[in-house]
Amino acid sequence: MATLTLANQLTLVRLLLVPVLVILVIYGYPGWALIVFIIAGVTDGLDGLIARRSGGPTSLGALLDPMADKLLLVSTFVVLTMPGLDLVNRLPIWLTVLVISRDVIIVLTVAVVNLALERFTFPPSNLGKIATFVYILTGSLTLLFNYLGRPSVLVDVAIWAALAVTLASGFHYIVHAARLVNR
Repeated sequence: MATLTLANQLTLVRLLLVPVLVILVIYGYPGWALIVFIIAGVTDGLDGLIARRSGGPTSLGALLDPMADKLLLVSTFVVLTMPGLDLVNRLPIWLTVLVISRDVIIVLTVAVVNLALERFTFPPSNLGKIATFVYILTGSLTLLFNYLGRPSVLVDVAIWAALAVTLASGFHYIVHAARLVNR
């Protein structure tokens, strides 16, 4: 039976904050959306720290944590891309499509390798961790400058950095999976 540890409870809080964030952006509360995004980020850091200090992650946490991270980032990117919202800074649709496509390709590749060959674990690579950090930074900067009500070159730089890391990490995962298949 899965244990609902404190770390898992924090992950569930992060999952519950996702629709709150989306609603706040859609209804024009960028300051509150930024606060919710920061709280979600803090819960991400805390759940991992607590899990490590209390004997390691649980099987439930190993499933929930990456799901919560992906849902938060994908939802943030999608809502910050949506046309028709009164946003000073908007993420380009091509970036959101690429970020989501990268994640879908990674998940499908892992599923195919595990179903077709044997059970492999795909721990996050350093590039994957960097990508997650850049996505969080991109979302944070976009939310911050929407709250401030002014465009920023920092958002533009973050967008291009997110593109670069998306392509690099996506390619890296594909090469890594190909190596595993060829063994």
